Amino acid sequence: MRVLVTGAAGHTAAALLPALLAQPRVHRVIALDRRPPVLRHPRLQYLPLDIRDPQLTGHLTGADCVIHLAFMVLNPHLGPQWRRREEMRKINVDGGQHVFRAAADAGVPHVIYSSSVAAYGAWPDNPVPITEDQPCRPVPGFAYSEDKAALEQWLDTFTVHHQKRTTVTRLRLHAIVGPHGQTLVNGMATSPYGLRLRNPDLPIQCLHEDDAVNAILAALYSGQGGVFNIAAPDPIPWSAIPRRWSLPLSPAQLHTLHSILRPFSTRLGDPGWLRGLENPLVVDITRAQQSLGWRPHYDVRGAIAQVRDTFGQAPLHPWSG
Repeated sequence: MRVLVTGAAGHTAAALLPALLAQPRVHRVIALDRRPPVLRHPRLQYLPLDIRDPQLTGHLTGADCVIHLAFMVLNPHLGPQWRRREEMRKINVDGGQHVFRAAADAGVPHVIYSSSVAAYGAWPDNPVPITEDQPCRPVPGFAYSEDKAALEQWLDTFTVHHQKRTTVTRLRLHAIVGPHGQTLVNGMATSPYGLRLRNPDLPIQCLHEDDAVNAILAALYSGQGGVFNIAAPDPIPWSAIPRRWSLPLSPAQLHTLHSILRPFSTRLGDPGWLRGLENPLVVDITRAQQSLGWRPHYDVRGAIAQVRDTFGQAPLHPWSG
């Protein structure tokens, strides 16, 4: 099996590539990114390429599967807000569409896309839990949420037109925590500073990076197309995460402050992340378990406890759900 991974220098790929290379059925992994992955391996080929490159189709020819991870989560560049937003959209939406078109033109039989539950949006009227039949309702102004939803909505039509040639598996991953995780996401689980939520018992869900990798491998071997929620089971309340200090700010107030400071720093990330802490975003994973045969190793408590232990933080508060 010959597998090509886009976004191969990113956080998810750092956990995925070693697991892929350990698979007996995978004889070649092509790592596509503008930056080289840290990992070196005799069966790993680095392809220095932008996903928007016009020659992409030729590089995909002969691949058995494309795993599309490439996505700009946080724009690291300063400049006018409209220009940063335009750059993200060109990479995430236009670049993503180019990957799928190129894969279909190259005759790639299977594409796995690492989408996100952020496409659902965190809304007060969200059902708990959310199934895959729930429409995508991105949070306005949250670039990551908007772009994930935009590409998903485009894929609704694409998959109908290309399903006989290219099977598309969409994995809607929850926020990934773990040793290779995004600093921002890991920080929500490990920071000594806590936010004042309107509902301190707001249910929190996430996903351990090992289970994200296992879901991708399950999709690879099953060859099953469709949309699947991927998350740790058994959400816990926000109050179960111990904090040394409580900030006298709500997510909405911190969002306003963040928006003011964001133009002067590349480290603060997209302020839209904070809106995910105002409303529930809990998904049902039954379909992935039944159709892909995926079984998460970590529940939410275990996933957060593992990453807190990795970074030397205190254990979670006792809680009997």
